This record gives sequence, C-alpha cells and structure tokens, in this order.
Amino acid sequence: MKKVKYPISKERHQKLAAFQKKLGIKFKDIALLNTALSHKSYINEIDNELENNEKLEFLGDAFLGLVISQYLYEQNIYYREGSLARIKSYVVSESTLYEVGRRIEIHKYLLLGRGEEKSGGRFRKSLISDSVEALIGAYYQDSGFKNARKFVENLFFDEIIKVEENKHKKDYKSILQEYSQKKFKIIPQYSVVNTEGPDHKRKFYVNVRVKKRTYGPGIGESKKQAEQEAAYIALSALKMTKKLHDPTIEQQRSSEKPGKERIFQFVRVNSRSKNSKEDVTK
Repeated sequence: MKKVKYPISKERHQKLAAFQKKLGIKFKDIALLNTALSHKSYINEIDNELENNEKLEFLGDAFLGLVISQYLYEQNIYYREGSLARIKSYVVSESTLYEVGRRIEIHKYLLLGRGEEKSGGRFRKSLISDSVEALIGAYYQDSGFKNARKFVENLFFDEIIKVEENKHKKDYKSILQEYSQKKFKIIPQYSVVNTEGPDHKRKFYVNVRVKKRTYGPGIGESKKQAEQEAAYIALSALKMTKKLHDPTIEQQRSSEKPGKERIFQFVRVNSRSKNSKEDVTK
C-alpha cells in the first residue's frame, strides 16, 4: 500500500519555515521536509500508513556520497584515488553527519515517538546523522540536483577543510590497522568482552589485540564506537597519538605540497557557489 502524507498544523508549518530560513533553502513541498524529520517511532504511534523518513535517508545517503565524490574529484587536483577515497570516508561518516546535524540544530525539529523521546533519542548520534541524510534526500527530491548539490557543499565545506588541515575526528581503527600492518605485518583483532544496559541504551566494552598484547576496553554506545575507543587506547600505548595523521593523505600531501594554494582553491570555489546566479533557492 502506498504511504501517504499527513496534514501539517499551522504551528508546525511556522517551525519548518524557521528551519528553512536557518538553512538558507526553500522547499516547494513542505510536506517532504516534514517527512524527512519524522522518525519511524513517531509514525508508528500516530498511523502506520503514513510515511517516515527512512526512504529519504536512503536517498540522501546515496546523493551525499555522489556529491562529495564529484566535489573531491573536481577540486582535489593534488590527490590520487586512495587519498580521495579516505577523505570521502571521513566527510560522509556518521561522526561528521552528527556534527553537521548539531550545527544546524536538526534535533529541535524532529518528530519522535514518546518512547524514543524518553530514551534520549533526540540527541542520539545515529538518529541525528540519519536525519541529516533524510533532509538531504528530501531537498534533492524537492528541488533537484543543482540546488541540492549546492546545499550539500555548503553544509560540508567546513568538514572538508578539517580533513585537509588534519583537524577532523580521526578514524583510529584505520590508523591502527595501517600502523599494525606496516610495523608487525598483522591486522588488529577486536573482541566484545562485555555489554550492559537495556537495548535502547546498550553499552559495549571492546578489547583489541595487536601482536601479543591486548588493549582496552574501549567503551561506547555502539560496537563501532567502542572499537574506535579501543583503537585509540592501543595507539596511545604504542605512543602513536602524536602522529595521528592519516598515512595515505599525509604522504600524498607532503609529496605534492598543495599548501596555501590548495586551501585558497577551496575558498574560491565555495565563494563562487554561494554567489552563483544559478542558485534559485534564495
């Protein structure tokens, strides 16, 4: 059965208008924006036949990956495929999406079920990052490729610069694996040693074994988060925390030396995008 949209109250309409103004965009169909902000827990409580944001999240994930890949391909003339892939993986990661979501305060506009609200879902990392993807998917569906691409570039410009300047949140697992393979010719082994708490607030404890030593436990709200923490503990013990540069990106940067010219290129491109006459969203 085809999902349907639901009527939007005057108060909700005003709130969505304020959010659009904050983002600098304008939806032709505001119901699409409302759907992008409607979590399945909310829809399940009011009417299962209504649309939640999961399909838009799927669409947004694919569109974000395409736009960031194209942007990096066109602008990163100093980097080869391996470096571009690593930069992209950071930019489209859950952590980056979460930071973007916090910056635009998307949590204030989400519609959640009572249970999800009580369990702290409004501020949960995975829920916020998924909602950002749904927002991107909705704007692409509403306003087309060109406008949605400019929206994504503006949202993620600062995150790309962070990676370029090595100020982003590091992927400790990848760094530990590359270090371990180069130094010891082995791959780190992760194991969950304990879990605690209810399903909606589970806490994971993970150890990592490198060569003959075990490090940890890393603790996190998800297995992936706990693994990252365990990898960081291992890197700290191996006295690698002062060298937490991405090996692939750093080697490429040092050999090709983009320096200030590279950063200037980013600023110039972003400025042109913001002032383009083709931007019909204003």
